[in-house]
Amino acid sequence: MDLLAIVILNWNGRPYLERFLPMVESRSRREDTIIVVADNGSTDSSVAYLREFHPNVRVIEFDKNYGFTGGYNKALEQIDAEYFLLLNSDVEVTHGWLEPMLEHMKNNRKTGICMPKIRSAYNQSMFEYAGACGGFIDYLGYPFCRGRILSNIEEDKGQYDNSIEIFWASGAAMLIRSSLYRELGGLDERFFAHMEEIDLCWRAKLMGYQVWVVPQSVVYHVGGGTLPNNSPHKLYLNFRNNLIMLYKNLPAASLTPVILIRMILDGAAAAVYLFQFRFGYLSSVFKAHRDFWRIMPSLERSMVKVKRVRSGKTRISGVYKGSIVLRFFLSFRKITYFRIGADIS
Repeated sequence: MDLLAIVILNWNGRPYLERFLPMVESRSRREDTIIVVADNGSTDSSVAYLREFHPNVRVIEFDKNYGFTGGYNKALEQIDAEYFLLLNSDVEVTHGWLEPMLEHMKNNRKTGICMPKIRSAYNQSMFEYAGACGGFIDYLGYPFCRGRILSNIEEDKGQYDNSIEIFWASGAAMLIRSSLYRELGGLDERFFAHMEEIDLCWRAKLMGYQVWVVPQSVVYHVGGGTLPNNSPHKLYLNFRNNLIMLYKNLPAASLTPVILIRMILDGAAAAVYLFQFRFGYLSSVFKAHRDFWRIMPSLERSMVKVKRVRSGKTRISGVYKGSIVLRFFLSFRKITYFRIGADIS
């Protein structure tokens, strides 16, 4: 068994492979580490490029696009390593990026998942939207990051360079114990893409594991490489998947009120899209709610599953006690993690 498998999921991403994979190879050289590219049914020349220019990279080919969730689940079934590092194809790694995370996992057996600090590949002094310096969530299920709250992205001035326990780690660069990944049953394939890493981390926390950010490890992320940020389909997945995640993982006492409030807030968002004549976004919200109610009867609540494995109360850290959306707008969109950190459990 190898110590570490770096697994990159690719779908029609040859330009990203050409740009970033050579750095992954040169900056991740360890005798106990393998690099794997799982190709999600690409129709470009990604696989041919890999076989010609990266013969030391293991390639796993799929017959079609199984999404982020299905692609990783199918790939990791075929890999034997102590740790899996899920890495987006549009990530630039830095020298020495692996060692701080591996050292943390070795010295902290309660940590099941960790992530590096993620800065923007476009502006390398700024945090990147998808993860920044560690993910959190508010009591209504809205995710945010240390260094990025909603649309407000901070410059990295070293203000968050301490390792701390967080709520969720970014799927752009996530290190997880393979035993935990398998114990959790992997990523939930109903998500396809978006929010699936938050769901995975939430389930890990319910099992008693911790999630950490290790800022001594740094990567740069392009973001939006597969689905553009202004895609109605991405909006649909975010609305639908967030409701699925809440239904699966919230404690029973919070479930009904939180889902009800979210329905109202989602309806308000739909009204804004209507007045802005953004009918594609409006349709995405309605489709997300429709499909959530269709899927809900088939969902198994994680709290029920956890009781089969663990007894006693599990502390869930990394939750903001208030509404991050309300705080954001009352602060005129200038809110930072530094200002709200004391209100995070």
